[in-house]
Amino acid sequence: LAQLAVQLHRDPMLKKRDDFEDMLEERRNSSDLRYALRCYTPVLYKGLAPCKASMLKSMVLQSDQLHHVIGQVSRETGRAADDVQEEASAILEEMAHCLQLSTVRFFAFTLSKVFKTLFRSICVNEEGIQRLQQAIQEHPVVLLPSHRSYMDFLLMSYILYTYDIALPVIAAGMDFMGMKFVGEMLRMSGAFFIRRSFGGDKLYWSVFSEYVKTMLKNGFAPVEFFLEGTRSRTSKSLTPKLGLLNIVMDPYLKGEVYDINVVPVSISYERILEEALYAREMLGVPKPKESTSGLFKARKVLSEDYGSIHVYFGQPVSVRSLAQGRVNRCQFNLVPRHIPRRPSEEIQSFVNDSAYRLVRAQEENMVLKPWVLLASLLLQNHHQDQTAGQKRGMVLEELTAQAVWLRDMFREYGAFLHWPGMNTVLKVVSSSLSLHRGLVRVCGQVKPGEPHSTVTPEEELLSQAVIVLSCASYRNQGLHVFLRPALLASAINAASSNLKQEVFNSFSFLRNMFSNEFILCPGATVQDFEEACYLLVKTGALQVTQQELLVTERGQRTVAFLTSMLDPFLQGYQVVCRFLCEEATENLTEKQFVPAVRKFIIKHLLAGRLRYTEVLSSDLQKNSLAALLRLGAVQKIKSRSESFNTALLRLGAVQKIKA
Repeated sequence: LAQLAVQLHRDPMLKKRDDFEDMLEERRNSSDLRYALRCYTPVLYKGLAPCKASMLKSMVLQSDQLHHVIGQVSRETGRAADDVQEEASAILEEMAHCLQLSTVRFFAFTLSKVFKTLFRSICVNEEGIQRLQQAIQEHPVVLLPSHRSYMDFLLMSYILYTYDIALPVIAAGMDFMGMKFVGEMLRMSGAFFIRRSFGGDKLYWSVFSEYVKTMLKNGFAPVEFFLEGTRSRTSKSLTPKLGLLNIVMDPYLKGEVYDINVVPVSISYERILEEALYAREMLGVPKPKESTSGLFKARKVLSEDYGSIHVYFGQPVSVRSLAQGRVNRCQFNLVPRHIPRRPSEEIQSFVNDSAYRLVRAQEENMVLKPWVLLASLLLQNHHQDQTAGQKRGMVLEELTAQAVWLRDMFREYGAFLHWPGMNTVLKVVSSSLSLHRGLVRVCGQVKPGEPHSTVTPEEELLSQAVIVLSCASYRNQGLHVFLRPALLASAINAASSNLKQEVFNSFSFLRNMFSNEFILCPGATVQDFEEACYLLVKTGALQVTQQELLVTERGQRTVAFLTSMLDPFLQGYQVVCRFLCEEATENLTEKQFVPAVRKFIIKHLLAGRLRYTEVLSSDLQKNSLAALLRLGAVQKIKSRSESFNTALLRLGAVQKIKA
């Protein structure tokens, strides 16, 4: 059994995944009004009756924890306790949701119309829905969807309404509250609004955490939030944020509930609504402010085709099972439970490991569409053309043949691939190219689209970068499948010999360097190395002896492809090191870093000294800086400048990292 467990972890192909049903099919054949007005009677935790918003607020304001913090703030600031209590009440009023079924029905009707226009299908694993229905009746539930689009939280509520499941209360950024009418409608459909950062505001944190825990402990509704904290602009999973996860695990750790079920949800878009917007943001164009007028201006997207969406509700994960053997809950008996305290190192480590495990679960259930494969192949060919100073592209037949090879490779590595089986490969490829015609040019040859006529070489470069970064975001959707074998392939190339220890050392360095870039679980270096070896051996690309790792003749193509997948990231990190060594001054602030490094990269791209346009991504630049700070190659120091604090970057061992 232990051997089978290891093999199941290493070989995702052995994992059974649920089938999908298209929930829009019924919507296309029946009345949207009847659907919105139908009887909606979701079953709640232990058969509870729905809780009114006023009752929930009252429970929060009367909680022992909040009273303790109000007294603490009163003593520290010298303010009257009643004043602090009034401030807490105002914070809660601004924050709290106010669910109204009439608003939910309005959204159900409107979203039906919108979704049928935008998408060919919305496919849901109904077995996952059944598991969720059961989980809600047994224990409080936390929903953790992946976050790639503004559409995510609307889509989640729409699905749960359709399947007669209790609507979640959803953590939303305060930005949405500024949208006239829309903000209040979101509040009335289950959103509660929180600030992006609390600083050291004890009172705000206490109101927020008590509000979430009160909903969770009493099982009034599932709590939903995005573990990544914000939308991923690159379609890679982001490093999880632990604040809310700490809060929702607290009632179990303190023995206030028997268990909590956490449900990872994977939402996969064939075409993302914000693709060009994200690319421009990564090139320094500010994110448009959320506004009602902006929403109306965006209605032109209704004339576009965005393909299909797949939503996979994963297995509910028991917090009790996660904590088994990891956490000693007796520590919570030593201090009254209503007194807030910083989590111990043991708890922080447990929550962090759980967060990575949950994001990995999201990744494994992401459904990959044919365009993910085509974008990967076209980008690699584009990079080769750039190196050779050509703009050849690929012949359609060549692209189709390579797509078959890559499709089979994805399957061998256990990817959750949606490849229409009833169509010929050429038809699948042609259909995918047609859907993404804004990013690809088919004119004898197939290649990433070319920018419209521009005035300067820099403008042309940035226009091309929008297309390349958009294509890269689709390639990134499949990176988690190949990440560990790709790290091993790059390590084999970088190591000074084929000795297993040499390759492992190189693998370990690359894995450590990229742990801000990809989801790599802390402390799992050996496990990841063994998994990578297993997959490459299983597919015939690698031979492993007691002392050496040898690439087979058959594996040359595989290893070259895997190495090429990581090359843009390697060059991105190298160019940041080069910038810090050659251009950075002692007065470089964190705020100035991205614009300065972008200017440096543009200069080198125009001079032909860099191969990958992707290195212009601000996401890549920020991640490389975070890695250098973590590794001690760069230091961040506080400098008081004109009455405000500025974070200065000071060079350390960058030369060594660069080498």
